[in-house]
Amino acid sequence: MKKDDFSDLRAEFDKFVSDNCSLDDEKLNDQDVGDKEDEEPVPQFVDALTSKLLSPAISGVYLSRLDIKRVAEAIDESIPIKERTKMVRALFRHTTKKEYLQDAFNEIDKHINGRIMIYQELGETFTASKDVFDEYIKKANNTKKMFQTIIEDFQEIEPSSDPMAI
Repeated sequence: MKKDDFSDLRAEFDKFVSDNCSLDDEKLNDQDVGDKEDEEPVPQFVDALTSKLLSPAISGVYLSRLDIKRVAEAIDESIPIKERTKMVRALFRHTTKKEYLQDAFNEIDKHINGRIMIYQELGETFTASKDVFDEYIKKANNTKKMFQTIIEDFQEIEPSSDPMAI
């Protein structure tokens, strides 16, 4: 290959794109494009929770996919790594007990408390930005209060012998 000749490299790249980035239906069957489970209904609070929890401007913290995965593992749940919204929906999809909610929110609180400690340290180190970090700490504490409200308002669902009886 000549120094200025990139035709081999271009051909290799084009082959890679056609093999791995194609939107052909045959190739989509091999890739994870979403599960039917992603479309299943979730309890009412989940949509409101995801819109507030996953927005750092509202919650004061950023929860990554890995954070959500760690929360799930801490409460003995197994969820695949996907979009953050789908992960939160999967985490709370089959919630029937307040105890489960309490455990999940306690784990999320641990992650939020870790971020608050970081914000406090940054506020002390960079005093000119302390007001910004204090605002995020305030939002994070409000998010934790929201968890308690959700738990208090949650109606437990008991299984019954008649699935149509509500």
